Amino acid sequence: MTTQLRNGHEIQLATRPDGAPTAANFALVERPLPELLDGQILVRNTWMSVDPYMRGRMDDKPSYLPPFQLGAALEGSAVGEVIESRSDAIAVGATVTHFQGWRDLAVVDAATATVVDTGLAAPQHYLGALGTTGLTAYAALTAIAEVRPGDVVFISAAAGAVGSVAGQIARKLGASRVIGSAGGPAKTRLLLEEFGFDAAIDYRAGDLRGQLAAAAPEGIDVYLDSVGAEHLTAAIEAMRPGGRIALVGAISGYNAGGGNGGARAESTPDLYLAATKEITLRGMLVTSHFASFGEFIGQAAGWLADGSLRTRETVYAGLDQAPAAFLGVLSGANTGKMLVRLA
Repeated sequence: MTTQLRNGHEIQLATRPDGAPTAANFALVERPLPELLDGQILVRNTWMSVDPYMRGRMDDKPSYLPPFQLGAALEGSAVGEVIESRSDAIAVGATVTHFQGWRDLAVVDAATATVVDTGLAAPQHYLGALGTTGLTAYAALTAIAEVRPGDVVFISAAAGAVGSVAGQIARKLGASRVIGSAGGPAKTRLLLEEFGFDAAIDYRAGDLRGQLAAAAPEGIDVYLDSVGAEHLTAAIEAMRPGGRIALVGAISGYNAGGGNGGARAESTPDLYLAATKEITLRGMLVTSHFASFGEFIGQAAGWLADGSLRTRETVYAGLDQAPAAFLGVLSGANTGKMLVRLA
């Protein structure tokens, strides 16, 4: 089948940010779609994800993923319906996940797309609890900073996409106490009332160290770090000997330069203290754990179905709102997973 000539729309990187990104760094552009080649599919995207790690790709510097190119579409996880196919493996009408987000219509190599079961869970869950977000939480607490029965676990950015899932998984893994940090009373209340945390810290209220000490007077065993800076410092100070830390992100420094993300000196983690406590600090890229996806989805889909895994979504409507959604996730405007609904 030959693709009919048509146009699609995409969000391109117009300029690179200096510090915090703004709407001016993005442009909504109409462009012609290429004809499908053998082994390709045309997907009408219905949902797309925006995630904090994308901020690093806006800078022109080497990292574990290449930088976004000026005048080209951004990319990220998306889910959509196949409307044309030149692949024997994926038929028209299938729902797939892929990495060509930030556009309404995507030409995708079928080998890079994954057919998902919308009877098992709603399509958007494959970008959240059943996607890399959920896998990050699961792998962090099973392979990177293993939670053992009886552990006291501390989760930063706990009302966000990864953190809200991680706190619930920690409980399933046998944690005796789960503590979350979030910004503002509405989010901390949600941690306690909906996500099942035992204690909630409002970091915006100040005295993070004191709040953590009150929540875990005997110390913590595991910390999932998505923030860095003061949160990591407080966690190291509160950690018991032999504790484990999963370094998943450092959103506090994404818009600033410097080795510690622009953090104040008093927020620089004390690595000598970590050494004397024999603490393990281990970095994590979710891409290194894709082999566990099948195992994870099998468990997490059951948890969603029986209600023991609860999720929240913050949804922006329309491709033109994708930059606003992205800026929102960087500023903590989301509760749970930040998504853009395209259709």
